[in-house]
Amino acid sequence: MPLDQGQLNSLGLPKAPSDTRVVVAMSGGVDSSVVAAMLAEEGYDVVGVTLQLYDHGAALAKKGACCAGLDIHDARRVAEAMGFPHYVLDYENIFRDAVIDEFADSYLAGATPVPCIRCNERVKFKDLLETARDLDADCMATGHYIQRKPGDAKAELHQAADPARDQSYFLFSTTQDQLDYLRFPLGHLKSKDETRALAARYGLPVADKPDSQDICFVPNGDYASVIEKLRPGAADPGDIVHVDGRVLGTHEGVIHYTIGQRRGLGIGGLSEPLYVVKLDVEGRRVIVGPKEMLATRRVPVREINWLGDSPLISQDEWHVAVKVRSTRPPRDAIIRPVSATEAEVELVTPEEGVSPGQACVFYDPEGTRIFGGGWIWRGY
Repeated sequence: MPLDQGQLNSLGLPKAPSDTRVVVAMSGGVDSSVVAAMLAEEGYDVVGVTLQLYDHGAALAKKGACCAGLDIHDARRVAEAMGFPHYVLDYENIFRDAVIDEFADSYLAGATPVPCIRCNERVKFKDLLETARDLDADCMATGHYIQRKPGDAKAELHQAADPARDQSYFLFSTTQDQLDYLRFPLGHLKSKDETRALAARYGLPVADKPDSQDICFVPNGDYASVIEKLRPGAADPGDIVHVDGRVLGTHEGVIHYTIGQRRGLGIGGLSEPLYVVKLDVEGRRVIVGPKEMLATRRVPVREINWLGDSPLISQDEWHVAVKVRSTRPPRDAIIRPVSATEAEVELVTPEEGVSPGQACVFYDPEGTRIFGGGWIWRGY
């Protein structure tokens, strides 16, 4: 049935669902499966697409990941059950070039990279989104827990209704052009229980499937072993050095350490607890010191994606809230732009363990809107 003039369908488009093609990015998990089933039930012209991102054979039996092996099979089963077409695209080479190689190089440079953000930025919301356009889709939908809301001037990005599931930290680099095309049908749900209830209602075979936990190409969170395979010889031994210059011990490779780490340093028996405060990659030194040395107010940020209503450089200062780690709540801060893509962020309250390679994401301090963010590129 055609829509009345001026009426919008549930995806905010002025077309009947049956005339609206939606590409759904299907990872094989319950979230994207529910999105696909929900839109299919509403009568949309759904096309499911799954990206094979890393070695299919090696990942066949691996649980708790996405975009390989069992998950591709699960996505296909959902598409068959709901009666819409499903395609698997081999993106292994793209994924390695755009995500895995940078992850290894950043880690070796002493940074703490977040490859899931780069995957969204460079693969899912870039190459896959272009594939959706090539398929003449009116929009692309994903199972991410984040909200897209119409604003006075343009579409806005907002935190998910469920703070425990909110994925805004991982999606800050979504550009305005991408946001105009993307849809996030689960962002308004109050809990994951609602998602699983929908999966059960649709009779999906993945209704009880556990959530993915690890970075897909890092089994069991063991970053170092992956990097040793990608960059042989990266785990060269060196000294653990106190900030005052004392050599306290030795280590088996800088890649085994992260800024802020306390446990597993192998330098027990000291009178004060010590933390990793700096990684000297070229000198192969892990530098440790007291906890107060981890605190910082100044956070230099580059590669900024700005989603505000006026240009970033239109003001000398922006009073916002920021996250410097995905697990921390937004804290009050001031952005001082240096250019359209670079700024210095001043934290009102010092944060510990601010590390190069992490994201700094900007939030409305009095609402749920996300103003974008950038990459922390050197520490103080």
